[in-house]
Amino acid sequence: MKKKYSLFILFFTFIFSYSQIKKYKSLDKSDPIAFNDNYLIYQNDTIILGPKAFFIDGQLSDKEVSGNPFVFNSVNEAVKHIINGTEKEPMVLYIAPYVYWIDNPDDPAIREPKELNETIPYGLEIKCEWLKFQGLTTRPENVVLACNRGQTIGAKGNFTMFHFDGDGTSSENLTFGNYCNIDLVFPLKPSLNREKRATAIVQAQLIICNGDKIVARNTHFISRLNLCPFVGGKRVFFDQCHFESTDDALAGTAVYKNCTFDFYSSKPFYRTTGTGAVFLNSDIQVFTQGTQYFTKANGQLSVIDTRFNGGAISSLEWRDDPPLTTKNYQYQVLVNENSEQISKNKPSTTVDLTNKNLLNAYRFEYKGDVIYNTYNLLSGADDWDPEGLKSLVIEAEKTLGEPLTKIPIQLKITPNTSILETGKDSLLANASLFRFSNIEADKEAISWNLSKEDQKYVRLQVTNNGEKCTIIPINFSNFSKQIVLTAKTVSGLEGTCVLEILPSKLEPPLFKKQVLIKKIDTGLLRVNYTYKDFNFDDQSLITWYRCQDKKGLNPMKVAVSRLNEPLKDYVLTAADVGYFIMVGVAPKHQRSDAGKETRFVLPSAIKAKDIHTNPNVLSTNFKNISLENQSKIIPGFWSFTHFDTSEFTPEMTAKNAWIYGKQDVRDEIGLLQNGRTASMSFTPVQTSFEKMKLTLLISPFKTAGQGFSVAHLYMDVVLNFDPKTKTGYGLRFIRTTKFGNAVDCYFVKYENNIATAITKPVTTSSFRSPCQIILEMVGTKLHAQVKSLSDYNKEQYPEEVVNEINIGTTVNPLLYSSVGIEYNGGSTTMIKKFTIEAKGINLPIK
Repeated sequence: MKKKYSLFILFFTFIFSYSQIKKYKSLDKSDPIAFNDNYLIYQNDTIILGPKAFFIDGQLSDKEVSGNPFVFNSVNEAVKHIINGTEKEPMVLYIAPYVYWIDNPDDPAIREPKELNETIPYGLEIKCEWLKFQGLTTRPENVVLACNRGQTIGAKGNFTMFHFDGDGTSSENLTFGNYCNIDLVFPLKPSLNREKRATAIVQAQLIICNGDKIVARNTHFISRLNLCPFVGGKRVFFDQCHFESTDDALAGTAVYKNCTFDFYSSKPFYRTTGTGAVFLNSDIQVFTQGTQYFTKANGQLSVIDTRFNGGAISSLEWRDDPPLTTKNYQYQVLVNENSEQISKNKPSTTVDLTNKNLLNAYRFEYKGDVIYNTYNLLSGADDWDPEGLKSLVIEAEKTLGEPLTKIPIQLKITPNTSILETGKDSLLANASLFRFSNIEADKEAISWNLSKEDQKYVRLQVTNNGEKCTIIPINFSNFSKQIVLTAKTVSGLEGTCVLEILPSKLEPPLFKKQVLIKKIDTGLLRVNYTYKDFNFDDQSLITWYRCQDKKGLNPMKVAVSRLNEPLKDYVLTAADVGYFIMVGVAPKHQRSDAGKETRFVLPSAIKAKDIHTNPNVLSTNFKNISLENQSKIIPGFWSFTHFDTSEFTPEMTAKNAWIYGKQDVRDEIGLLQNGRTASMSFTPVQTSFEKMKLTLLISPFKTAGQGFSVAHLYMDVVLNFDPKTKTGYGLRFIRTTKFGNAVDCYFVKYENNIATAITKPVTTSSFRSPCQIILEMVGTKLHAQVKSLSDYNKEQYPEEVVNEINIGTTVNPLLYSSVGIEYNGGSTTMIKKFTIEAKGINLPIK
C-alpha cells in the first residue's frame, strides 16, 4: 500500500514542508493524515504522490486541488486521470475520511441505461487494471463511497454504483454504500448525514465487475436488495469485511474469510456459479424469522467454522428445495451456539467434512494454529496468493505429509440428470474434479455408488479409474423409477446424478370397442372405452370439446386431462347449451406414449333440461381447464392470452401465456403466468346481471408481501369488463416505492386499456400466501375485501400498513359481463381457486 523511506529522508522532507503540512487538517483528528502537495504521511508511512498514487479528500476546495495533477476532492474527478497499474505497482487512490457521492443525490433526473439493449444504469464505469481504493483510516465507516438510487427510485433499472473492467481491483478500509433504502449516518461530520430516498426496499446495487483477482479488506458493503459486492469477478476474496443485505445480494464466486454479515431477508444469494462461494470463520446475524436459506436458485456452497445468531432462526437450508444433484459442504456450523446440520431434512445434499481429508482444502491445523487455506482456494492456474501463505502451506504440507495444495472442492457429473429407457438407451457419465474458480484438477480415483434398491434398475460399467461410468437401464417393472447415482473420492468429495429409469416402451393400447359418450341423469357426461389385453394404469389423454354440429365442426377445447389422470367425466353447465359435445381419447398407459386421438360426438346438442349445475356459480382450480392461448371473446368460454404482445417476439407469443404447475418457492400447484405478464378472462353467456361476486385464493411467489418484482408492477382483478376493448372496472394490487413488504390496493376504471385510479390507495400486508380476494359488484356499489390467511406480525409494519382491506366505491355499471385478471407483475402469482357467483348468469365447467 505505502512507500516507506528512511528516517533521514522523512525528517528532511517533513522540515522542508512543515508550513504546508500545518495548514491541512484531516477530518478524523484521532487518526490524522499529514498532507503536502507532493506526499502524505499516514501512520508513520510516507506516500509519495504521482501518476499511480492520487490523494482524494472531499474537504479540499476546488482552488486547493487546482494545479496539482495528483490531488482531488472527488472520486469521480480522480478516475478521469487514472492509468493502468500492475500487480506489483497498482494504481492507488488514497482516500481521506469523507462522504464521496459517486452519483449526485440532488439531481432529479432519472438514471437510465446508456444503451437501448442494456438494463443497468451505472453511477461510474471504470476501465483500469490493478486499481486500488485505499481508505486512510482504520474504521471503514469513515470513508464512504455513496449513491442512493435503485430500481424505480431515481433509476430505470437496477441502479449500480460502479462497474469495474479490469483485473486486480481492490479496496481496503472504506465503505461502499447505496443509501436508497437506508439512512446514511456519518458521525465524523453529521452535516453529511442523509436520509434514505424511500422505505420500500428495491434493487439498489453496489459493484458489478469484469475481472479476476479481486480483493476487499476491512471493507463495508451496505445496501439491502441486490447488494452486489464485486459481483461478476472470477476470483473474489473478502477479508474482514462487513455486509448488510436482503435477498439476491452476495457474490457467488467469492471466498469470505473472517467476515460479518447482517441478513435482513432469507436468501442472500440468488445463485452461486461453478464451484460456488466459501465462508471461512465468519459470523452471520440473522434478522428474519423462521428458516434461513442461502440461495434462491441453487449453486454450491462451503460453510466452514461459521456462526449464525438470531433468536428467531428455526433452521438453516441451502435453498427451499435443494436439488439432489448439488452437493454442499460444511464444518463446525453453529446456530445460536449449537451445532447445526444444514438442510437436515434433506441430508443427502450436505457433506459434513468432519474427519475427512477434504477439510484441508479449506483449513488445517499447524503448530497449534488454524490456517485457513486461501492459497489452495485462490491460487488457480497462475499461483495467486493474496495472503502470502504459499511458503507456510508448502512447509506444512511437507511436515504433515498431507496434500494442502491444488485440492479440488467440486466433483461434477456430466450430465447430472437424464431419462433412460430400458432396452433402448444408455448413458456415458463423466466425473470431473474442479478446484475453486472452476480450475480442472488432477484426476483421482472415483467410486460410483448405488443404493441396494437402485441396483435393481441400472447396471454400471466403470472405466478410467472411475472417471467414466456407463449406465445401462434394466428396469423390468411397469413403472418408471428415479435412481440416485453418487460418485465419491477418498478425500470426501461427492457428486450426484439423478436418473429416471423407464421400462421399455410398449405400443399404445388398442381400443376394444368404439369410444362413446354416456349421459348420466345427474347432468354428467362420461366417456366409455375399453382396451384390448390391458393390464396397466390408464393414463389416457382425454379432451372435451364444444362443437357446432354433430360432425364436430369448429371444435373448441374446454377440458383436458392432466397429471396422468384421465378426465372421464364432464359436468354439463348452462354454457354448454346449444353445443354438440365431443370427446377425444388418445390411448396411453404408463409404459406407452400417447397414441392417435379417437373422437366421438354426441348426435344432439345439449339442451337446458340436461343441466343440473347451478347456473349462477362457477368455481375452478384450473386443473382441467384448457389453457391454450385463445384470444377470442366468446360467451361461455375462457380466454387466455398474453398481456401485451408488442413486447414479445413471435417465439415468445407462441408459448402459452398460462400454465398449470408448481412454483419454485413452495410445494403448491395451480394456475401460473408463463412469463412476466399474462391476461385471462371469462365471459358469461348472458351480458347483464344484478350482482356478481368474485372470490380468489392466490399464492404470490414473493413471500414478504411486496407482491411483484419491482415497484410499479401490478395485478388487476377485473369485472364488469370488456376484454376486447379493455374497458371496465378492476381492483389493483401494485408494488410501490413506499415499502418492501406491502402493496397498495385501490379500484381502477379501464377505458380502452388505460386504467385510472378511482379510489385512494390503501397499503396492505395481505398480499401473502394464502391470500383471499373478494370483489363484489351489486348495482352501482363496488366492494372489495382482501386478507391473508397466514400469520401476521404487526410489529413488522408501520401503522399505515393494514393486514385486511375493506374498501368500496360507487360506479356507473357498464354493459359488460366478463371477469378476469390482467397480470403485469414480473414474478408469478399462483391462482389456486377462482369462484364466480352471479345472479342470472350462465357459467361454464368447473
